[in-house]
Amino acid sequence: MVKKITVNTLKKYKQQNEKFSVLTTYDCYTAKYIDEAGIDVVLIGDSLAMVALGYATTNEIGVEEMGIFTKAVARGVSHAMVVTDMPFLSYHTSVEDAVKNCGQMIKFGANAVKIEGGGDYIVSVVERLCQVGIPVMSHLGFTPQFLNTLGGYKIQGKTQDAADEILKQAKRLEEAGAFSLVLEMVPEDAAKYITENLSIPTISCGAGRYCDAQVLVSDDVFGKFPEFKPKFARKYGDMQSLIMECARRFNEDVKTGKFPSEEEIF
Repeated sequence: MVKKITVNTLKKYKQQNEKFSVLTTYDCYTAKYIDEAGIDVVLIGDSLAMVALGYATTNEIGVEEMGIFTKAVARGVSHAMVVTDMPFLSYHTSVEDAVKNCGQMIKFGANAVKIEGGGDYIVSVVERLCQVGIPVMSHLGFTPQFLNTLGGYKIQGKTQDAADEILKQAKRLEEAGAFSLVLEMVPEDAAKYITENLSIPTISCGAGRYCDAQVLVSDDVFGKFPEFKPKFARKYGDMQSLIMECARRFNEDVKTGKFPSEEEIF
């Protein structure tokens, strides 16, 4: 039987100074493949709004859509931890709504949820979720759901005071029960400082080399989403070209009569 990654596994990684990996995924078989490749955490990121559904921003996706993708991914995973990114306004209106919506994702197969922010209200949401048995991955630094109030895609924590504020929020989230923390678009020195002062693992999303883990959007890693490439992403493949080439060859074979062949008919 394959041993499942849990919150205790990630805590042990932190204690042993062992790095772990996080990739987003949105469908059953991609989840199955990256699970078999050894990825530790699969994240059904709200990034799917843009890379899978074609929305302009991540804020446009809703709870029902995230639920569909959570079910699909959970069916493909046996080893990795499955975390669902809770969409905009799914946990902001009340603690009760947060418990209801996050609880649905656990019912659909997620092992934990991810929520953004570290203000008083968000801390109270994290605390309540943990109390009712819903593990929470927190997210600070650049928080995409706060894009409009942040004034764009801007690096966070660039000064000592700003880094101290992120650390202050991180400690409150840790005390509330969060089992890990994503740091997005934070200078490497600041992320290192924050990581060294927390007992929960930090996950770098463009926050340098000294966090306990690294996360990327799988479509960036696979070379499938060409419209936008963050500075911190690394392209490991060229699925865009592969898909287009396969489609081109199929189209050509159909139109020249090469498909189907004698072996491909009944």
